[in-house]
Amino acid sequence: MTELVVLDYGSGNLASAERALRRTGASVTVTSDFDAALNADGLVVPGVGAYEACMQGLTAVRGQRIIDRRVAGNRPVLGICVGMQILFERGVEHGVETAGVGEWPGTVERLQAPIVPHMGWNTVSAGTGSVLFDGLDPQTRFYFVHSYAVRTWELEVTEPFTPPVVTWAEHGGDRFVAAVENGPLSATQFHPEKSGDAGAEVLQRWVASI
Repeated sequence: MTELVVLDYGSGNLASAERALRRTGASVTVTSDFDAALNADGLVVPGVGAYEACMQGLTAVRGQRIIDRRVAGNRPVLGICVGMQILFERGVEHGVETAGVGEWPGTVERLQAPIVPHMGWNTVSAGTGSVLFDGLDPQTRFYFVHSYAVRTWELEVTEPFTPPVVTWAEHGGDRFVAAVENGPLSATQFHPEKSGDAGAEVLQRWVASI
């Protein structure tokens, strides 16, 4: 049985994430324990609220070190919502810039749309070669709730390295990164645990890829 850890660092919908992941057939533990998070088959990093607060919580449980070591060892990590955002270099909220984990270059910034926050169901435009979205109907909708996002993908990859698969979404005419698949590191801006059957399918595919 695949063993997953949902990292408890004081932020995120831990209970709903745990329930959704259990439905994939995996064994799920919610914990802030360093060794458990480091050694699990898969690590899920949820997140809600302010970028700065999430980074403070992550630092308190040595989460950045856990993520760094797992990625270096090719061990799967899945970030969700702000748990995705903190994987980038920085976040800017209300004029305050906060350093992120820095697995990818880029800035999390306020959406430039007529209505913010972006709250509700939305389609995505899956990147070529996506595993998480392969074969899903393009009209499949996922649940988003956020005011900030990565609006520009900055990572440039040259051969022999494989470029990440970047999936996009649009709200109010503003395009933003909805998901990333990059070797052992995957992330979604939407909440798969709140996205019904569509989100369950994405989580099932992630667990199956471990």
